[in-house]
Amino acid sequence: MKFCAVVVRSLPANAMALYPFMLFKSKLQKADPLLINHEQIHFRQQLELLILPFYILYLLHYLLNRIRYKNHNQAYMHICFEREAYAHDRDMNYLRTRKPYAWIRFIKA
Repeated sequence: MKFCAVVVRSLPANAMALYPFMLFKSKLQKADPLLINHEQIHFRQQLELLILPFYILYLLHYLLNRIRYKNHNQAYMHICFEREAYAHDRDMNYLRTRKPYAWIRFIKA
């Protein structure tokens, strides 16, 4: 999957996927296959939700988790989109076999 890599030193995370841009905190991270795979999983999530609804659901899920866990890191790690990406970012073949809307399985009740 093609993407436009941009270095943003003030980025609050190591990387961020904002389709079609992949933002990195440092130039070295642009060559990290694990990080790129993680962000490409987010690209797929964004595309299947037609981009804008992805961001709305992502933010909503974060806010609900923030209320539930009362902690930024826990809220972030429990976002269904992040749970899918972290569960599969080491599998470089995941996007070839991934079923559409696979992130739904990672929603916690």
